[in-house]
Amino acid sequence: MGLLCAVSCLAAVGWAQTSAGHDVGSGAGDIGKGAAKGVGSAAKGTGKAALDLATLHPAGAATDLGRGAAGAGKNAGVGALKGTGKILKGTGKALKHIL
Repeated sequence: MGLLCAVSCLAAVGWAQTSAGHDVGSGAGDIGKGAAKGVGSAAKGTGKAALDLATLHPAGAATDLGRGAAGAGKNAGVGALKGTGKILKGTGKALKHIL
């Protein structure tokens, strides 16, 4: 029973590893997702601000526009950092195999 558990644990560890190409591709995808979320957040804030201006609520418009811009910056930044980290990890794996 103990041998079966040890073999299955080692197999699970082997399957959990990713290739260098997968890491780089996944990192590029994360950068794209972060940028898309940022654009969505900015559009949401801009839309709410336009609605507030149309209904004569200028203070709410300024708040919504600021929230949209802040959300856009946060989402784009998080995506860029996560993606860059994965790309660097994949690049390191590739260099390790070459050297």
